[in-house]
Amino acid sequence: MPVRVQEKPKFKIKIKRNDQVVVIAGKDAGKKGRVLRVLADKNRVLVEGVMMMKKHIKPNPQRNIKGGIAEQEATIHLSNVMLLDSDGNKTRAGVRMEGDKKIRFAKSNDAAIPEKGKKK
Repeated sequence: MPVRVQEKPKFKIKIKRNDQVVVIAGKDAGKKGRVLRVLADKNRVLVEGVMMMKKHIKPNPQRNIKGGIAEQEATIHLSNVMLLDSDGNKTRAGVRMEGDKKIRFAKSNDAAIPEKGKKK
């Protein structure tokens, strides 16, 4: 049986969890949202309120789950989203050293992108 090897990302992923992004291509173009999850091996991101799909759910009385049709987000390719800077404009992200720390910054206005949800 052949061994399945995971593919490495084709390019460096500069979008992180909890970043604000805007969709630039596809059926949801123009929508803004927060990144919920980054799937690095597939070059995809899960964005809050974007690419909504309907999922049919079977009822399960043991787990107290009602059946029906639920809406949930599907993943979207990294090339179809762009990071938003502090002014709310589309931007690319860069990395620079400030002292001994790496800081992500928006290339459009040279402002640092805050690290949200970091535990110290």
